Amino acid sequence: VPRGLPHHRPLLKLGHPCEAAAAAARMSTQTGHYLKPRPLSLPPAIPESPSRQRRHTLPASEFRCLTPEDAAGVFELEREAFIPVSGTCPLNVDEVRHFLTLCPELSMGWFLEGRLLAFIIGSLWDKERITQESLTLHRPGGRTAHLHLLAVHRAFRQQGKGSVLLWRYLHHLGSQPAVRRAVFMCEARLVPFYQRFGFRPVGPSAVSIGSVVFTEMQCSMRDLVSQRRNSDC
Repeated sequence: VPRGLPHHRPLLKLGHPCEAAAAAARMSTQTGHYLKPRPLSLPPAIPESPSRQRRHTLPASEFRCLTPEDAAGVFELEREAFIPVSGTCPLNVDEVRHFLTLCPELSMGWFLEGRLLAFIIGSLWDKERITQESLTLHRPGGRTAHLHLLAVHRAFRQQGKGSVLLWRYLHHLGSQPAVRRAVFMCEARLVPFYQRFGFRPVGPSAVSIGSVVFTEMQCSMRDLVSQRRNSDC
């Protein structure tokens, strides 16, 4: 379930209402381009990338695919984002490491001076719709990118960072010929927000968590490329 975004609930669990609402209000100015982040001061306690110790010079801001070495930092940020909201984490640390081992190219992290600011984790699925089974599996031959999780560090929420990362990630997916569509789940109130990224609702998700029913969202990579080509983005 992408579970995450703005304060990060299962998106998809992709999305917390506060971040989504604030980011939506800024969409016209912040998501029109693949933005190059401005220099930011680094708050304390942001998970540090293991590779930081191996670098002499770190870029001020960096987007890259995640690796198994990043799993601990990713899980720490996930806990910080989800536990206060839902009381649980969509993925445990072993599941995070599992996806980052099998399909690191379907993940993306935003690092600031070597520290993790935000991330997305995805995997391939061999059906068009999400099922309970798809929450923990990666199907190498699949054509559907299932976005499991998107989270932003609390120090950077309500600043449109989740929107910037999601645009970057979708652009990255569009460069992979095998991926035909992206899917995730979100609460109904967040549907309008994700429609701004080219996603469309395809009905109630077959997956629910407790009494919470999610709407499944899909985005065709072909439609996304066309949308951005014919817009001011």
